[in-house]
Amino acid sequence: MLGDYLRPDVIRLGVHAANWEEAVRAAGQLLVDADVCEPRYIQAMIDAVHELGPYMVLAPGLALAHARPEDGVKSIGLSLVTLDPPVPFGSEENDPVSLLIAFGAVDKECHLGLLQELALLLEDEARRQKLAQATSVAEVVALIRRATEMEA
Repeated sequence: MLGDYLRPDVIRLGVHAANWEEAVRAAGQLLVDADVCEPRYIQAMIDAVHELGPYMVLAPGLALAHARPEDGVKSIGLSLVTLDPPVPFGSEENDPVSLLIAFGAVDKECHLGLLQELALLLEDEARRQKLAQATSVAEVVALIRRATEMEA
């Protein structure tokens, strides 16, 4: 299932972002371009961090940007961006972020299976590093495919 959502058209490598907001905009724009969400969803992801702090930084070097379904999500979807150089998001424990995944879901239940697969992919620190350091989209797709085949 994860490979159905993390397709080459929603993956960008080596993105240069001046700050975390630009990084979230880059990942969010991939969701907009894939017709997963409306442009206002990008601002909702940024506003959530301003309101709640860097809650989206989940592990060293990893952030999962998201907002509420009612903020403009049209369908479930993911995007993946690697940041070069890594960008601080304001998380003392886990900055800087080099791997950013943006996520949109139409409700609070439909995406649970997808998030479980994503968690299995990202729980392995070595795999996170390989994703963050990938030099081609094909390499990222292959890493995702191998990881999901191993978990199946």
